[in-house]
Amino acid sequence: MGSTLCICSRGVITIENKRYLFIQKLGEGGFSYVDLVEGVHDGRFYALKRILCHDREDRKEALHEVEMHRLFNHPNILRLEGHCMMEKGPKWEAWLLLPFVRRGTLWNAVEALRDRNVFLSEEKILYILHGICLGLKAIHDQGYAHRDLKPTNVLLEDDDRPLLMDLGSMNHSRIEVNGNRQAMAVQDWAAQRCTISYRAPELFSVDSNCVIDERTDIWSLGCVLYSMMFGEGPYDMIFQKGDSVALAVQNSISIPENNRYSPGLQSLLSSMMVVNHLDRPHISSILSQLEALHPIVDGQATTRI
Repeated sequence: MGSTLCICSRGVITIENKRYLFIQKLGEGGFSYVDLVEGVHDGRFYALKRILCHDREDRKEALHEVEMHRLFNHPNILRLEGHCMMEKGPKWEAWLLLPFVRRGTLWNAVEALRDRNVFLSEEKILYILHGICLGLKAIHDQGYAHRDLKPTNVLLEDDDRPLLMDLGSMNHSRIEVNGNRQAMAVQDWAAQRCTISYRAPELFSVDSNCVIDERTDIWSLGCVLYSMMFGEGPYDMIFQKGDSVALAVQNSISIPENNRYSPGLQSLLSSMMVVNHLDRPHISSILSQLEALHPIVDGQATTRI
């Protein structure tokens, strides 16, 4: 665990013997907040993620996220700069110090373009998707799965390099399910930790005797690719309307007719969105298909309808 954290009235905090100045709040979620801080020692900006921990189990989950970050030193996975636990009366806060990525998330980029009736070019999609796949491969090669891949959990650097973040839902890639009780436990966990409109079909209704593996991420990857191509995830609108995503994901995906993207890219998308996870490809196969489609270049153009 990180060294003791102190905070004073001037908004100076110390994490692992380095001091940081509080600048402003960046955002908040259900149980966490993100602040912008500046390193006194280097003048760089950082994102400080503060996770509220109400009990021992919450603290265990926060430290699990720290442990997952520390497994990787990869150009497509957001690195952890430091962390500590802060006691606040009967509760605790886990503080994770992360690089500040000014541009924001992949979803920010997709949404901004969509609002102008503009879509990412195929070249740029291939470049971003390739980086996401390399990050996923690093996770899968370590025997883990991300479990909550979505456009809001992918940051984009200024050069379009994607960074996978929010590793708190990661767990071992193979989950052996034996019996109804364990199946329900996995299903309940997925309902809490895996975003519904990017959740793989096998996590909605878990069989009593099965193996869930890392190919849940391949389904989510397909949803991310779909959002880059069409401006929203394939099940985002179904969820927003209040219809059943669990029912919708049991049917083969329908790709909107378009002339923006090549048959090869649409075929790649279809290969990820296979309902039966046993027929879904592994990440190494996706990378091979992707690299055969087009040389990986940093395409800067966008395509207008």
